[in-house]
Amino acid sequence: MNEQLLNRVLRQAEALCARRGARLTPQRRRVLELVCRAERPIGAYELLDQVRDGGKAAPPTVYRALDFLLEQGLIHKLETLHAFIGCTHPDHPHSSQFLICADCGKVTELEDAALLGSLHSAAAESGFSPQRPVIEVIGTCARCAHKPDRPAD
Repeated sequence: MNEQLLNRVLRQAEALCARRGARLTPQRRRVLELVCRAERPIGAYELLDQVRDGGKAAPPTVYRALDFLLEQGLIHKLETLHAFIGCTHPDHPHSSQFLICADCGKVTELEDAALLGSLHSAAAESGFSPQRPVIEVIGTCARCAHKPDRPAD
């Protein structure tokens, strides 16, 4: 994420938290910044190592910050990767779909209402009530699919 976009995301996070009466502490802000700066989804222990570079930090500190950021919708947890990414549109609650490239690790966040509607319909037909309808699809991004050294599928 470039600096201009990162600054916009951090300002937006501060404004959202202020409107909601939530406190974006310096530690929480630092974790959000690290998640957003990461070029790939980042795990909690990798975050802990980076936070420790700036001083003391224990695992519970990072996990509490991650929990807060998740509750505020500022980041997403990718369950299949046990890692976190910044949210591309935290201004409204949403269920996301993620396209995860198995080759380069790039993650694209989607917010497709039709896909979500299909999921809810299929779940209802099965008598199932989704609590956190997140879809993660692992595959190959367009850039990696067109690499000349990529073996044919």
